[in-house]
Amino acid sequence: MKSALTLEFFINVSPAILFPRLSTPGGLVEWFADDIRVKEDTFVFIWNGMEFPARKLHQKKNNYVRFKWVEDPDEQSYFEFKIVKDDLTGDVALVVTDFAEENEMSDLSDIWEKQIDSLKNTLGVH
Repeated sequence: MKSALTLEFFINVSPAILFPRLSTPGGLVEWFADDIRVKEDTFVFIWNGMEFPARKLHQKKNNYVRFKWVEDPDEQSYFEFKIVKDDLTGDVALVVTDFAEENEMSDLSDIWEKQIDSLKNTLGVH
């Protein structure tokens, strides 16, 4: 059974700037995938010529977007990008939730660290 992995990254840009990078094909291809094709609510993520379809399950503008891999039999698993803004400090964090087997958690965490570093480079923040 898969477990949730939740990681928080501080990315101090406006949610209005960050959200399109998380929810649109053009934004995601800047840092997340080599290419993306979309058909209705299915995003086909392409890495090294291999295709991985995911359905966009939910989104709320400038807040969060959730995807589910089509080929993942675990109905409870998904991956989600959530933007959290601290009302007191104004700091913006990106909370990533993904699911994996216990023995894959460390690798998954490393993958997300690299992906978010790429996102930060795209946005010009570090």
